[in-house]
Amino acid sequence: MSKNWLSDFKIQDGGVLVKKTGHTVPFNLGLVNDILTWMSFYSLAQGWRIWQRIQGHRAPRIAFLPDQPRPWYFIWPVMHAAGAIIEKDVNKADVIFHFDDSTLCDADKPDVSHPVKFINFGCNDVSKSLVASTFTRVAGYDLAVDPSDYDGLMVEKSEINAAHDGRIVQGPMEPIEGKSYQRLIDNSIDGDLVEDLRTTLVGGEPTIVFRKRRPLSRRFLNENTDVTLTSPQAVFSAEEIEVIKNFATELGLDWGGVDVLRDKRDGRIYIVDANKTDMGPPVAMPLGQKLRSTRYMARKFRASYGPK
Repeated sequence: MSKNWLSDFKIQDGGVLVKKTGHTVPFNLGLVNDILTWMSFYSLAQGWRIWQRIQGHRAPRIAFLPDQPRPWYFIWPVMHAAGAIIEKDVNKADVIFHFDDSTLCDADKPDVSHPVKFINFGCNDVSKSLVASTFTRVAGYDLAVDPSDYDGLMVEKSEINAAHDGRIVQGPMEPIEGKSYQRLIDNSIDGDLVEDLRTTLVGGEPTIVFRKRRPLSRRFLNENTDVTLTSPQAVFSAEEIEVIKNFATELGLDWGGVDVLRDKRDGRIYIVDANKTDMGPPVAMPLGQKLRSTRYMARKFRASYGPK
């Protein structure tokens, strides 16, 4: 991957194309505001990086394959806050992280002669269909529906990662190739808002939760009006945390994030999406909570992957 960040993007059809995922972000004032907000967090994360260099490098040394994370991925500030450094030679690395934005990918472990910890090499498919079927296995109840015989409202989504193209459709209907179909989860709360419980994972363990809220009319867009930091124990029962852990194990997801919705009709949780190259913290979160969440993740990362 090129060291020039701009090479990751292309201006196309009035938007910004993310080459790796194929997703196009509309170019508007909202995007400009998001970039400026992110830059303030990035500047502080750079301070962590400089401070670690002043103190001297500390393990773990992390090699990324096939790509290296850009600064807008959550692992980037977390590893600097944890005192980790990027190692290009896998034979010198303490940790080897499979980092690939693609929905489907090959994740073969490199052959190394020394003990090393691997991250996400068991996760080579985060398509919506696999997420739904994996959730059914661990939770014991269904998320996916068959659109050809489902009588009711359902959500149609692209199979690919980070598309944010969900829409509500009426079943039964003929399925469209490349789309997945899920039951419509009523995750609405007071004030005509919906709430997503974005749960981050370190070592396959639910670590922190970003409580993301946005207007019901924009339920499928990544445009949050309010984001707060909380713990898994504050929003999930012990049994639900176990479901999330088992889901991560089944999917091979050591590091990343899962989108969890709670249905107000039956009170149950549903994992509707998984991301192995998690971005964050969310732009709408206050800066102080961004820093707090990053430091907490760094402590967990160091405990999970640092030398004993």
